[in-house]
Amino acid sequence: MKLNNIIPEPVTSDKKSTKSLNKPEKDAKLVVLQPIGYPFLCNLVENPKIEIFDKELFELYAREQWLGYTVEEGSFIFDQKLLPDYAFKIIKAHPDNSKITDSTSILLMEVEEVREIKRIESTLTMEDVIGQERAKDKCKIIMKYLQDPEHFGDWAPRNVLFHGTPGTGKTMLAKSLSNELKVPLFLIKATSLIGEHVGDGARQIHELFEAASITAPSVVFIDEIDAIGLDRKYQSLRGDVSEVVNALLTEMDGINQNKGVVTIGATNNPHLLDFAIRSRFEEEIEFALPDEKERKAIIELYVKSMPLSIGFDTGKLVNPTKGLSGRDIKDRILKVALHKAIHEDEEIITWKHVKYALKQIKDNENEPKGMFA
Repeated sequence: MKLNNIIPEPVTSDKKSTKSLNKPEKDAKLVVLQPIGYPFLCNLVENPKIEIFDKELFELYAREQWLGYTVEEGSFIFDQKLLPDYAFKIIKAHPDNSKITDSTSILLMEVEEVREIKRIESTLTMEDVIGQERAKDKCKIIMKYLQDPEHFGDWAPRNVLFHGTPGTGKTMLAKSLSNELKVPLFLIKATSLIGEHVGDGARQIHELFEAASITAPSVVFIDEIDAIGLDRKYQSLRGDVSEVVNALLTEMDGINQNKGVVTIGATNNPHLLDFAIRSRFEEEIEFALPDEKERKAIIELYVKSMPLSIGFDTGKLVNPTKGLSGRDIKDRILKVALHKAIHEDEEIITWKHVKYALKQIKDNENEPKGMFA
């Protein structure tokens, strides 16, 4: 457990040099705290629950006592005023290992509210996403915007909808965009924004975009957006759907001035989206299943990293995988064939193992007809 800023270490010549090397050079733009309570309780002390009714006042209070403190994700910081020795865990610090200043925004959230707003680290590049050229072209526009938001003015790319069959690269492309730009990616599944009580979903949407705005330029990627952007005729399914839809509309319209923030929504079912939300997307981009050339490239890409040697002509697998997504080819064909070879103590994956994987899919009644024609 890291107790950053809490327990002073004895200063030696070695320690001094180490601390100077780790001294933060950047000012913190955003700090997200999770209330933990008293880590060392006696029977006479209760563990109070923190409720904040005025966020601006809490920020003033927090900055005043922690001004100049170094914040590092995963470490702890302690209150020394109203609740002496009450602990807060630093869930998010942007940038990490930075210093709290007069302009640092400090948010207090429960763990359920902050679990999905951490920056997603990725090593993916756009070259890793095979095909989907139209989506890549749009991402290049987004990249130019995030590099220089001022240049675009009122003509910024703000809201883009990715839709199509699962496993066709929607999330992969968002991760590669974030990685190549080195900007925060707030990647969340819309189902995680649904709270237990009416109003929870709307509040969490506003807090998500607030964090993204503070760390701008940034990308908000909402997967399964239809879960919170349901058409209003489905109100019987979700009692708070109107509040959630209105909150999302507010953020997508830029009423809160989310400058330098691009929202990418992803769904397999665009027809389920509320019309008001769907109309906010400047462009809808369909992610199609890979064609023959793309399937060949996908297979060749994945077999390079397999832990066993390949003992069959990969070109022979192109036609039988018609109708499968890139993820299906990897997980339902190549991985199953690999595991079958390992189970049989083979050192080479042969066509026999591939045929086994193909048969498993063919036997599944839910697969598209004509896949193996």
